[in-house]
Amino acid sequence: MKIEHIYELVAKEGFTALTLQTIDNYIKEIQDGAEDFPRFNLSEHAGFCTAGAPLIGASIIASYATASITASCNAEGCEGGPANWQIDECQEKLIEQWARAANLWEEDSEQILTTEFGPKIAQGAEAKVYYAEGNVSVVKERTSIYSTWQKALDAIVLHNCLFPETFMTVIGFTRDSDGLMRIVLTQPYVNCERLATKDEIDDMVAAKGFRDNWNEQGVNYISDRLALEDMHPANVFIDVITKKPICIDCIVKFVK
Repeated sequence: MKIEHIYELVAKEGFTALTLQTIDNYIKEIQDGAEDFPRFNLSEHAGFCTAGAPLIGASIIASYATASITASCNAEGCEGGPANWQIDECQEKLIEQWARAANLWEEDSEQILTTEFGPKIAQGAEAKVYYAEGNVSVVKERTSIYSTWQKALDAIVLHNCLFPETFMTVIGFTRDSDGLMRIVLTQPYVNCERLATKDEIDDMVAAKGFRDNWNEQGVNYISDRLALEDMHPANVFIDVITKKPICIDCIVKFVK
């Protein structure tokens, strides 16, 4: 199946039952290895599949949104193509429409997550974290701190590729009380012995092909393809069982 066929269906019919079924079929083909998604190489594709069907579907919709707004801009003779904020708004709007049609949208997720998964135990700029003692996973409501929603979705895929021991699986989408759209995901709970040192983080990312990107003083790293940011000790724990550093969260994106 060609992704362009899905683009045509969305453009002509919106998120009808036929469109949703066609998207689901394409998702299954990706998960079964019969289709690739153009953004990712082979190792990244594994992280894409691990992230779950809702993320794959949202990535398809974000890709359509980019193609659609770019085509409209070109037709209108816009110089330089659409701005990132325009792409971001279009992606967010269409992802929400698709998620609602596909029954992947929760109106009052905070209450639901608190009831089903436990109280909120942490909140940062990007994510709210829910956990009940004894559970094997935490649940996060994660908003976008990236220039577009496609890049926010990519970040989950790339995290899964680089740090499979703390893979994220998307289960739905919502808006919080501040009106921010958020991705709802699960992630294995890490029993933390202590925070990792910078030397331990340096060694961990070097083994994955990254080098320090800030005169060996910062928390940012780069490879030929990817950039890692926010790799400070609060985001990298030493696991009680393995005694090895484990990254629970960071900013990860394509270099270009």
